[in-house]
Amino acid sequence: MIKSKGYAAKQAKAALGPFDFQRREPGPHDVLIDILYCGVCHSDIHQVANDWQHSSYPMVPGHEIVGRVSAVGSQVTKFRVGDNAGVGCMVDSCRSCQACKENEEQFCPQGVWTYNSPEKQTGSTTYGGYSNNIVVDEAFALKIAQGANLAATAPLLCAGITTYSPLRHWKVGPGKKVGIIGLGGLGHMALKLARSFGAHVVQFTTSPGKVEDAKRLGAHEVMLSKDPQAMAAHSNSFDFILDTVSAAHDINAYISLLKHDGSLVIVGLPTAPFALYSSQLTHGRRSFAGSLIGGLKETQEMLDYCASKGIVSDIELIPIQKINEAFERTVRSDVKYRFVIDMSSLEK
Repeated sequence: MIKSKGYAAKQAKAALGPFDFQRREPGPHDVLIDILYCGVCHSDIHQVANDWQHSSYPMVPGHEIVGRVSAVGSQVTKFRVGDNAGVGCMVDSCRSCQACKENEEQFCPQGVWTYNSPEKQTGSTTYGGYSNNIVVDEAFALKIAQGANLAATAPLLCAGITTYSPLRHWKVGPGKKVGIIGLGGLGHMALKLARSFGAHVVQFTTSPGKVEDAKRLGAHEVMLSKDPQAMAAHSNSFDFILDTVSAAHDINAYISLLKHDGSLVIVGLPTAPFALYSSQLTHGRRSFAGSLIGGLKETQEMLDYCASKGIVSDIELIPIQKINEAFERTVRSDVKYRFVIDMSSLEK
């Protein structure tokens, strides 16, 4: 077994602290990655708090992982020692169901998440990227471009693919009017990507202080969603709206802004259910849908696209010792726009 160390929550809602554990030895198809950076996703906070009622402890969160390959199994062909590599939200799947055959592993009923999930090889619980290393099958590791800003690339492994996938699936591009709800870790990536795809992008925010930043990030227009007159002026005008907000909010106000046959897609994960008025959908044949990260093929496509366009996340780099403060600030939306942990701080 490989000795590993990281930060873990020992019980629900507990502060994270130092934690020593073991990972499996790399098998023939595995790579061992020394983790350099790991992004902090709002879902890490939900998992630690057991908001979704399926957490297990001790828990090492983290699924926006970028590092360097330090060992490869005997049958690995995709990576060599010294290569940059990334790991996102998944580390395995059944590989035989319809979803897997269609390169949509995120919908596999037997998918194995990067942390808080039963590992197939050992039966033990997976541990995530708030740690110094990870062992993963090469099929679930992503290639990261040489020369990339590794810290700012890390959030692409979740925030990037979570927003890229629905924008591509619903064919966002030139001639489309697109709204982005929320300007946080997910929202700022959605804004950058939608603008790069050639759409006319309107950023929704509740914070007047974010208006200029939204314009800097690429918004053609910025709308304060608490202004009912401004919202009414855009009724029946959007082809597509992407909702990135994890806090409770009224979804009906946004659905009314869709054209007929327009779609509102949710990627944020509020813990409370929505109160949805069906008339908002039926009057215009509008659609309300959800999207979950992306498959491995699409995630690699996203990474290559972002590398070619120079798209990365806006980050605040922190040492692991500040992770509990980062959780608190994330809940307060006090970050522009993604915390990333410098994992070298584990040695301090």
